[in-house]
Amino acid sequence: MKSFMTALLAGALVAGASSAQTLDRIKETGMLKLGYRIDAAPLSYQSEDGSPAGYSPFVCGELAQGILNHIKIPNLDVEFVPVSVQDRFERVAAGDVDLLCGAATITLSRREIVDFSIPTFADGTSVLLPVNGSDNLADLAGQKLGVRRDTTTETALNNTLASTAIFAEVVRFADHGAAMRAMENGELAAYFADQSILAGLWLNSPQRENMKLGNALLTVEQHGLAMARGDTEFRLLVDRLLSVMYARGTMQEIFKAAMPDVQPGELLRAMYSLAPLRE
Repeated sequence: MKSFMTALLAGALVAGASSAQTLDRIKETGMLKLGYRIDAAPLSYQSEDGSPAGYSPFVCGELAQGILNHIKIPNLDVEFVPVSVQDRFERVAAGDVDLLCGAATITLSRREIVDFSIPTFADGTSVLLPVNGSDNLADLAGQKLGVRRDTTTETALNNTLASTAIFAEVVRFADHGAAMRAMENGELAAYFADQSILAGLWLNSPQRENMKLGNALLTVEQHGLAMARGDTEFRLLVDRLLSVMYARGTMQEIFKAAMPDVQPGELLRAMYSLAPLRE
């Protein structure tokens, strides 16, 4: 536990060669740039003191130490770079970020822009409702349904509504905070997002007793760490390090640290068991 927290919060790591372009750049510059979302708690967010926090940044903090051990340089500066939901993959593709440590669902369309590590988290689209609300989608017909714009959740919600011929007003929000304020003010009948994000929003809401988490999942999604396409050596190193972290129970420890009030779901428990072997 201590190692990934130290790697995350320390300004530099002190002493792991490969010919891949990302590793060469890291060795030459002595800098590892980790992108993270500032608004996707509990998976990735910015804490009150401005530092990165959440499950995925904690995972990358541990990975940073493994990368240092592999490339064997005297010092490695680790910089966490805030990214937005709109530009995160483009910044990885442009080389502004070496590894994206946010809340990123692995999709084929996104793999046209970036590569992904083995899965680091399993999640799904769910719904936050008023305490007396119904999570039967048919019961939400004709009402206002909130969603974060430009996300896989928005696509999943629109596809589900279209396939079931349910007509509702979909309200698109730029961030989760604005959507939660609308929920707390009674302006929405439901808010759709990743189940993990909804759990964090609900736990921290002053109106928590007036809302509930739905039980149904619209989608089942795997999250991964995004990196530049075609860099097989860097991707293999990241996957090997993650496999070691799964085998040692480090991923489970990170989950407990990032979400102490949440129990891992069935999908995540299965992923712990199905992680690739190290050899």
